[in-house]
This record gives sequence, structure tokens and C-alpha cells, in this order.
Amino acid sequence: MLSRLLRLGFPVLVAGGFGAILSPPASADPYSLPIASKGPVALPPVADAGTHAAQQLAAQVGLSRFTAPDWRPGLVRHIVMFRYRPGTSAVRKQEITGRFLRLVEDSRRPDGTHPVRSIETGVQNSGEGVDDGLEQAFLVTFNSEGDRNFYVGKPVVTDPAFFDPAHEAFKQFAGPSIEKTVVFDYDVLAAFSRDAGKKTGRQRSRR
Repeated sequence: MLSRLLRLGFPVLVAGGFGAILSPPASADPYSLPIASKGPVALPPVADAGTHAAQQLAAQVGLSRFTAPDWRPGLVRHIVMFRYRPGTSAVRKQEITGRFLRLVEDSRRPDGTHPVRSIETGVQNSGEGVDDGLEQAFLVTFNSEGDRNFYVGKPVVTDPAFFDPAHEAFKQFAGPSIEKTVVFDYDVLAAFSRDAGKKTGRQRSRR
């Protein structure tokens, strides 16, 4: 794993036989990039059927409800995978990684509460040959779909009053270095753990 991190250009600190990706303080405030302050954001047409369905649902229930922390409660996983542009430096990858991880604290609602429950990351190490060149993954966990909706924002939620400015700033910062992004979200409907010895899960409300 350490050799793979080094080949991908991530600075690694080794101590006591264990390695960790080095992540220095961000070089800029996550809110320093320009973000629209009011009114809907104009976006190009979206072809994805899932995006259209989410936009229609948001319009039906209203953005305040769609992004509320108690909208469709239950664990939601948000998987993001990157392939960096050729020539992206190790320092640049390190800064992107650090800023993404710090969204667990930087992402917040106007009342100061945090929509993100946790964020973890790792680099691709599968030998199955179906990674499509993707290099790094992030797993973001939320306590509800409403928290996820507020955090993700565009292209579903385009009114800045109802999406996270820190995440939007991160997307603007990281975008020029990313050649391909894959995103996959799912509700945790059930889980099985050998330690727990039983299935766990619950019906998800669809209010």
C-alpha cells in the first residue's frame, strides 16, 4: 500500500511500521473562492435521468424541505472517485485530499450545524482491472438525504440559500485538476456484520 501511495505521488509519513498520507493546512480559506450570494445559479441542460428526477422532487416538496436535516432520515453513503489530469503534482493532490477531508468540519448550515457525518479516503489498489483509471476514492456519510442534498447542491439545488458554500468552493478549487469523476450514492437499507452476528437495517421513510 505504501508503495502504491508513493507511485501516485502522495507524500507518506512512516512511523512504527505504519504509513499515513501527509496533509498540511490548507493554503486558502475554503470560503475564499467566489460563490453566488443570491438567486438561482444558471446551469447548462442536464441529461441524467436521476438528476431530472431529483430536481422534480425538490420542486415538488420545496428546497427548504428537500435540504432539511430530517428529510428522509437514515444513513446515506456518497462515494466520489477521481482520476487526476496527467501532470497533476503530488502537492496539488495532497491539497485536494486535505481540503476534501476537512469538509467534515468546514461544511455547515447557516445555523452552524454540520451536514456531514464522516469522510474517509483511500487510493485504488484493486487488481481486477476494472477501475477505469480511477485513482482515489472518498466515502462521505450523512445522517439523512436532506443533509446529503444540502451538501451536494448543484446540479440539483441551484439556490445558494440551500446548498453548502464550502463544498461548492471545494469543487471550484479541485475541478481543474480532475480528469474524471464518478459519483454513486445509496441509502443504507440493511447491513450485515460478522461482529454483530445479525442483519441490521430499517425501513426508510419517504415523507
